[in-house]
Amino acid sequence: ALTPEDADALAAHLADLGYALPYVSAHHRTAAAFADAWQRHTGATPTLRQRLHLYRLGTLTPPTPRPEGRGRVLGARDHDALLRWCDAFVTAVGETPAIDAASWAASRFADKRFTFWETPDGTPVSLAGSTAMIGGMVRVDPVHTPSHVRGRGYAGAVTVEVSRAALAAGATDVVLFTDPANATSNALYRRLGYVRVTDFAVYDFA
Repeated sequence: ALTPEDADALAAHLADLGYALPYVSAHHRTAAAFADAWQRHTGATPTLRQRLHLYRLGTLTPPTPRPEGRGRVLGARDHDALLRWCDAFVTAVGETPAIDAASWAASRFADKRFTFWETPDGTPVSLAGSTAMIGGMVRVDPVHTPSHVRGRGYAGAVTVEVSRAALAAGATDVVLFTDPANATSNALYRRLGYVRVTDFAVYDFA
C-alpha cells in the first residue's frame, strides 16, 4: 500500500500533468489515500463505488461430486453467444454499459480467454474468463452462471477448468476478485483452494 505521503506525491504529479482520472482501483488503504489526495489537488469529489476481496489460488481443489459435462474453450464461432453471456453477466452484477457488438472491442472482456461448462448434450450452463498471463499472473474474470441453473456445481467446475489451464500455462499466481456481500461465491472459491489475500476499493471521481 502507498503511504499517504506517496499517494499525495503521485496525485500532485498526475494533476500537474493535466490528467483527469475517472476512478482509482487499488488496495483499499492506497485507494482511500489517493482519493483524498486527488480531491485536495483537483477538487474532484471521490465516491466509494465498490469494495472487493482479492483471492489467490493455493492448492486447487476440484469440487466433489463433479457435475456431469465438460469444459470447452470458446472459439470464433462462439462470438455471438459470448456477447449474450457477457451482457447477461454485466446485467446481473449491475455494471454498465451493456455489452453488444458495438461496445465489445472497448469492453474489459474483449482480450480474455473464455471457457464454457457444458452439460453432456452440449448446453452451456456456466462461463468463466481469464486474462492473458502477465508477470506470471492470470486473473479469473468473469464467472457467470444463469440463475435458473445455479446451485448445481457448474460455477465451481468451470472455475477449476480455467484455473487449471492457467497453472498448465505456467502461471505462478492465479487470482480473482469477489464481492464481499456475495457469501455464496466467496465460500465457493475458498472450497476450490483460493485464499483471501487482501481487500481492494474503487473510488469514482466527479
